[in-house]
Amino acid sequence: MIALPRRLCLSFEYELLSQRYQKIRQLEELGFTPYPHKFAFTHTLGEIISRYTGATAEELAAARVGVRVCGRVLTVRRQGRAGFAHLLEGGEKLQIYVRQDAVGYKDFTLYKMLDAGDIIGAEGYLFRTKTNELTVHVERLEFLSKALLAMPEKWHGLQDVEIRYRQRYLDLIANPEVRQVFVTRSKIIAALRRTLEAHGFIEVETPMMQPLYGGAIAKPFRTHHNALDIDLYLRIAPELYLKRLTVGGLDRVYEINRNFRNEGTSFKYNPEFTMLEFYQAYADYRDLMDFSEELLRETAAAARDGETTVQYGEHSIDFKRLARYSMKEAVVEFWPYASTRPKLDDLGDPARVAGLMEAYNRSAEEKIVLPAGASLGESVGLLFEHACESRLIQPTAIYDHPVEVSPLSKNKPDDPAWVERFEIFAAGMELANAYSELNDPQEQRRRFEMASRR
Repeated sequence: MIALPRRLCLSFEYELLSQRYQKIRQLEELGFTPYPHKFAFTHTLGEIISRYTGATAEELAAARVGVRVCGRVLTVRRQGRAGFAHLLEGGEKLQIYVRQDAVGYKDFTLYKMLDAGDIIGAEGYLFRTKTNELTVHVERLEFLSKALLAMPEKWHGLQDVEIRYRQRYLDLIANPEVRQVFVTRSKIIAALRRTLEAHGFIEVETPMMQPLYGGAIAKPFRTHHNALDIDLYLRIAPELYLKRLTVGGLDRVYEINRNFRNEGTSFKYNPEFTMLEFYQAYADYRDLMDFSEELLRETAAAARDGETTVQYGEHSIDFKRLARYSMKEAVVEFWPYASTRPKLDDLGDPARVAGLMEAYNRSAEEKIVLPAGASLGESVGLLFEHACESRLIQPTAIYDHPVEVSPLSKNKPDDPAWVERFEIFAAGMELANAYSELNDPQEQRRRFEMASRR
């Protein structure tokens, strides 16, 4: 006997639970196990749909294809001593047909007791109904699990955003297309690993809890280790540990794992997120740019079954190749106001850059605030960030950044005011940040000291 939890005080939920527990007792009286250990199926619903969607009623009748399937009950339509139900499994939906004279009194009584959300197994053969719907003609039913709570009222449209995000299992049930998000993400991660390993990279895991946090500018989450009596921080980036592995001789190393940043949330940012970070010895930022282009192309193709084009909102984004612009070139190319569009030479003149800043602020709603003592490079960087970044819809690499905002990057040999760094953007969002790693300790110290004085 299953005891009813007493802490539930809402009358509707209490009444519903009472009814569901009563059905469990009735199932036990009929000889069914309410929660059996396993069910051996012969086909997934997806396999049946894939193999037999094109089969005619005559072909199915001649072949009499036997199947054992299982799934969650979506709908039940009872019609006297017969009826239909739809099952959901693996993101696919299939109809079953149950007749009392085919399954017997016991199994048909089970069918009459089904609620939306229950999980069942069905054994029978395939046929087509009068409306030509592919259906399992059931010869035996098995009960697999009882749903104690009601499913969403509209199976094809759970709309409450809070419920969808906080109860993803309901979202998956009510909106089967959501399953594709999980499938696509899995394909993306697998493709990243496959491409990295094909190029000789090895995967590692670095500490999640760290005594000192670093590798990015962000506020960390803090916890306490009771046995050691020390505070630790959930990592904001794996960078420092991956660099140590590179120093130790792992020339190509990567990690795909979680990072944690105790900051605001939006559709672009989450306090915990998955990030790929990799390091390659004996290479510069142009090598990394080429490899990043391949990574994006291969990943998109894996997620899209060979296609490299992804639909994002109103934009069709093609990851086949990266457009490439220096930051100065990008300011010229993507400047939003035709009447004040600069020339490339203008961005090397402090007075002209100041004039561009004024022209932008006259036209834009969000003004650029220039820090006191900002350099020419910083000014160009702010122009790019405010005026151009959101306009980078197709995958684009922006290279050669100001040294003042890139303290870990090597200088360009022909212009030390700029560094060998690039960022990749698509749909107006940053996808990647990379650079030729500065490994001169004296120059690194000078950069940090310069930054601390600003």
